[in-house]
Amino acid sequence: MEEDIDGDLADIETLNYDDLDSVSKLQKSQRYIDIMQKVEDALEKGSHISNQGMVLEDDPEYQLIVDCNGLSVDIENEIVIIHNFIRDKYRLKFPELESLVHHPIDYARVVKKIGNEMDLTLVDLEGLLPSAIIMVVSVTASTTSGKPLPEDVLQKTVDACDRALALDTAKKKVLEFVESRMGYIAPNLSTIVGSAVAAKLMGTAGGLSALAKMPACNVQLLGAKKKTLAGFSTATSQFRVGYIEQTEIFQTTPPALRSRACRLLASKATLAARIDSTRGDPLGNAGKTLKEEIHKKIEKWQEPPPAKQPKPLPVPDSEPKKKRGGRRLRKMKERYAITDMRKLANRMQFGVPEESSLGDGLGEGYGMLGQAGSGKLRVSIGQSKLAAKVAKKFKEKNYGSSGATSGLTSSLAFTPVQGIELTNPQAHAHQLGSGTQSTYFSETGTFSKIKRT
Repeated sequence: MEEDIDGDLADIETLNYDDLDSVSKLQKSQRYIDIMQKVEDALEKGSHISNQGMVLEDDPEYQLIVDCNGLSVDIENEIVIIHNFIRDKYRLKFPELESLVHHPIDYARVVKKIGNEMDLTLVDLEGLLPSAIIMVVSVTASTTSGKPLPEDVLQKTVDACDRALALDTAKKKVLEFVESRMGYIAPNLSTIVGSAVAAKLMGTAGGLSALAKMPACNVQLLGAKKKTLAGFSTATSQFRVGYIEQTEIFQTTPPALRSRACRLLASKATLAARIDSTRGDPLGNAGKTLKEEIHKKIEKWQEPPPAKQPKPLPVPDSEPKKKRGGRRLRKMKERYAITDMRKLANRMQFGVPEESSLGDGLGEGYGMLGQAGSGKLRVSIGQSKLAAKVAKKFKEKNYGSSGATSGLTSSLAFTPVQGIELTNPQAHAHQLGSGTQSTYFSETGTFSKIKRT
């Protein structure tokens, strides 16, 4: 492992970052030259209808398209490398420019246009950047701390800009060729998003199979650029959308629904790419069906909400409703009936202020309680029928009036003559009862009251 690390460090040290050819090697590679030659020949010949009976993977034109997709990814990576080279060299002249212009091709065009000029009022950047960014760049250049570059460094920087622009032109040629063959390679995807957008999506993803394996949330962001607001508000800035915003469906959708339309387009485009990757529908009928679904959903979103229907009143019942009655209902009413005290507390007399718990009308009011004249709460407490019935049952249970023997009675009796004697307590109670009745009733049935002296 130590030998590998030492070898890697040696390779890094041998790289000469001042030489552009040691950093960018794609344009001089044989693969780049062969593919670009085939692409130019195919563009000169025009559109070519491939053999429909041939397997897609065996078609040489499909293989060329796959190579073009891989080459477009390599061109993107090479442009980023050259952009870093230009940025490192031009940072001594205008260090703030890289934070104002983020896109590599735009940065290369601006650097080539400005050169070693310190006064940006003499440089026309119209057409290269938006007007707002041009204004910010001009103001920032007037206060920059950079210094003019030496002649050799400036020449290397301009050569790097030319190479980046040449790679961008080659990438456009590759995408143009792929776009012209998209009707055969991906007919369903081209039906939904168009041939140009389909070619860009495939080129950025790295081929049709790579695009089919990608989730819809990532397809939505393919080709998205970092927005440079230059200090302006982000309230009106559009959400991040890639190449899908160039489709006809997205452009014809109202701005309020574009975010939903973008997600819908990304999901349907992913489905179409998966169909095309397996050659499920070479005629593109599935793409037409998916496109119709997208149009129907967007039209459904734009429909006004249904009018609120007035709710009619229920039909009044002329017949009285059936109410439950009987002993159980009467018991329940007795249990939850309002007491006389609560009735008095809920009533008020006109012209007579009521007393309250906190005084001066604060707290809970007492109503007519205590207004009989004495100032005290006078409420007659009457025992309810339910409480009386419960007390009667309790008394019968405890004192054995229903025939049960009380637990306090004993069969042992203490007499002065015989000592301890066994007796029947129920018979004793019966004798007491009969004796009591004989004191009040005579043999003839007349009532007589005995006076005790």
